[in-house]
Amino acid sequence: MTLTPEMLLRGYAVGIFPMAEHRDDAEIFWVDPKSRGIIPLDGFHISRSLRRRLRSCRFDIAINRDFAGVVDGCADRAETWINSEIRQHYIALHESGHAHSQEVWDGDELLGGVYGVAIGAAFFGESMFSRRTDASKIALAYLVDRLRQAGFTLFDTQFLTEHLASLGGIEIGRSEYHRRLDTAIAQPADFTAPSVPSPCQLIQRNTQTS
Repeated sequence: MTLTPEMLLRGYAVGIFPMAEHRDDAEIFWVDPKSRGIIPLDGFHISRSLRRRLRSCRFDIAINRDFAGVVDGCADRAETWINSEIRQHYIALHESGHAHSQEVWDGDELLGGVYGVAIGAAFFGESMFSRRTDASKIALAYLVDRLRQAGFTLFDTQFLTEHLASLGGIEIGRSEYHRRLDTAIAQPADFTAPSVPSPCQLIQRNTQTS
């Protein structure tokens, strides 16, 4: 099928998302999982090791500094569902203000990040990557805090992996997901509004809501 950025947004709004079998496959299909992975915004878990990593402060945090670089980092693996058409459309969504990246930097080096699509108060996490230990976890911790501070109510991770479960992710059924989705997309939220907290602020806020 031929995708457009507008079609992508309509798909997310009704609870489906696109994938390709691999990077060289031109065919794109829609997915509507029977069980959906989400991270409750008041249930993200920062482990002791991640707290130590956060307090080390050997990184810079940014949003939307290099969205295309984050997408490319996520696709830079042996198996990926991000083909050239999907990449092109997510960059178009970013340029129109509908897709965002949370990034971890060391100077001019992009260490890790996560990207996704925002509609109303729903954020649809697409993928994340790491080029240094725990960089993707750090990005995810800052993303969850940003979503919480910006007024989001739903953080969709599509599927629940063992990694996401260790960070507080859970699985809900399709009907429950659609109920939460309908409520979230009808509410306002602003991904770019919150300032970047210090590591201590991030840890303290997470402790208060966990």
